[in-house]
Parts: sequence; structure tokens; C-alpha cells
Amino acid sequence: MSAKLMQGNEAIAEGALAAGVRFFGGYPITPSTEIAEGMAKLLPKVGGTFIQMEDEIASMGVVLGASLAGKKVLTASSGPGISLKQELIGYASAAEIPVVIVNVQRVGPSTGQPTAPSQGDVMQARWGTHGDHSIIALSPWSVREAFDLAVKSVNYAERFRTPVILLADEIVGHLRENVELPAENEIEIYPRRTPKKTRAEGYEPYAPDTDLVPNVANFGEGYHVHVTGLIHDETGFPVGSPKITEESIRRMHEKISRAADEIIEVQQEFMDDAEFAVVAFGGTARTAYESVLNSRKKGLKVGFVRLITIWPFADKIIFEIAKKVRGILVAELNFGQIVGEVQRAAMGKCPVRLCAKYDMTIFEPEEIESAIDEFVSEVSGK
Repeated sequence: MSAKLMQGNEAIAEGALAAGVRFFGGYPITPSTEIAEGMAKLLPKVGGTFIQMEDEIASMGVVLGASLAGKKVLTASSGPGISLKQELIGYASAAEIPVVIVNVQRVGPSTGQPTAPSQGDVMQARWGTHGDHSIIALSPWSVREAFDLAVKSVNYAERFRTPVILLADEIVGHLRENVELPAENEIEIYPRRTPKKTRAEGYEPYAPDTDLVPNVANFGEGYHVHVTGLIHDETGFPVGSPKITEESIRRMHEKISRAADEIIEVQQEFMDDAEFAVVAFGGTARTAYESVLNSRKKGLKVGFVRLITIWPFADKIIFEIAKKVRGILVAELNFGQIVGEVQRAAMGKCPVRLCAKYDMTIFEPEEIESAIDEFVSEVSGK
């Protein structure tokens, strides 16, 4: 396939379509609107459905209904809209409904700066909805990766029957690059899970398979399926049992934690001889990479670590890095969110410092480079 000039948001729409998404429900909001526009254009061509709802809450509700009816689904928004979706994200977690939610981050809180880039929704992605719940969140740093991670997000949602958040940012969402998309036969697609028992054989919709994920039947296919946000047993009906509650919450976490080593992706560059490491993600990682290159040209042994999977967090990888290096610098376009996770994972093996920016402008390479210089001098006692 020949290269095509494409925007990050457009690539997300193309990736979702390639992964089998056939229903989009959303509400326009900067800087994610191009995803809705793309889906409105593309879905009718493949027999899919696009619907613009009256608000972000309704758009979340309609995609959950479509998912329960058997469709692979997508919705997209930005910070304020994601806040409104949180109750139903929690419902999807409890009812184990496959859904992909794209968050193209902008400055907050509240309406913040609608057109300005930020990475301030990292903790919202993990803990935005109430209660103990698991989540998967992925963050692209290029247009091609926006396509690839859109595919992967749909696959993970279907495989684990869970909400998956594609945590993009305005930098990548509005970035344009020449990309060559994979051919259809090169894309791995995870199909919708189907029941392994008939009703006569004692089918229970929430009975976990060997991977702890239930094979819930789609609505309208002849099975009796009860769906609720209340804690329920394997029949899907609510129970008030402490034992079932504990088992249910643990299983919803373990179905993802068991596969964490496969889900967690981290890119490492120049780490063989690194004495210091710069950790970044999303659009900021592009700048951080150039800063690391510049630092190495000056003779500093600095490595580059990019978080592709944000949640579950790369605890084991960060711990191993922390044992090797003299210090870790975390660059993020917010007041400081991922830095706390890096500090926790490092477990005191090396100092961890924050390079933060939250003035509605992106990092310049010299800003991170200057932070590297200061950190190296501090640790070296110079």
C-alpha cells in the first residue's frame, strides 16, 4: 500500500474500522472531533452505523447497548466529555462490556484550554470511575501507531470484555504524517467471544472461561442474559454475598493482571550503557527522544524509555531500569501524574525527578535537555 498523508485522529478511525468496529456513538468535542467525522464518513460504506447523540453521557450509553447486541464499538471524546462518561465506564467494567473509549487529551480541569495539548488525564483513565476496577490504557506517539493501537484497543476490549482507553493527546491527534497502513490480511483481529454451552447445557453468561473472562452471549441470539452494574454471580443476577463480591472483584482484576506481561509494552532506546533514563509517553515522547539524542551527543549516557501501555503500569520494567541507572527523569505534559507511578515502581533504587509543563504549549527539546543536565549535575554532586 502506498504512503498516505494522514492525521492521528483519522488514523484512529481507520484503525478502529480495520479492527471490526461497526458502531460509533459520540458527541463532537475538540480536539477529538475528526474521529467522529471519520467514522461518520467510513462506517456507512461497510454497513456500519454512526450516531451523534445529544451529549457525552448518551453517546456512552448507546455504544454499550450496541456492544451488548454484538457490535464492536467505539466512542471518542476529550477531558470534559470523558468525565461525563465515567459512570457508564464503571458500568461497562462491572458488566464486562467490550468498549473502546478514545480520549484525545487537552488542558483541564473543566473546559480548560480546549485546543491546547495536555497529558493530564492519566489518572482519570485509571481511576476516573468509582470503586475497584481494572482498566487498559494505551498511548500512541505517531500517526501509524495511532492506527495500530486503535486495532489493539479493540482486540483487548473484545478479548478481556473490558473498557479500553486509547489515551491520545492533541499533539498526536492533530499530527499529520505520511504513513503506510498494513494490508487487511496483515491485521490481527480478535473475534467477539461466543458461548461454549447451549441453554440446555446449563449456559451461565458470567461463568468465567479458563482465562477468567466470561463468554457472554449477544442480545437477540436466543440466550437469556441478565446485565447489571450490581455485583452478580455467574448467572448475571445480583447477589449480596461477601464471598461472591470478593471473587467477582478479584476476577475482574486478575483477568487482566494475568496477561500483564503481554499487554504491557515499553520502548527502550540507548539503555545498554545508560546511567540515566528519561521516561515519557505520547506526543511528549517525541520531544524527549530528541532531547536524549542531543544529550548523548554531549557525552551524557542517557537512555530513552517510552510507555506505550499506560495501564496496567510497567512496574517490573521500571524497577529493573531503576536498579541499573543512577536516576530517572520523567517528562510529562501535566503537573505530575506518571512520575508518582515511576517513583512507586522504582522502590527507592534510584532518584526520580519530574520535568513537567502545563502552560498549554508543548515541550521544546532544549527544555527537557536542560532538565537532564540539571538532574545529572545534581546526582553527580557537581
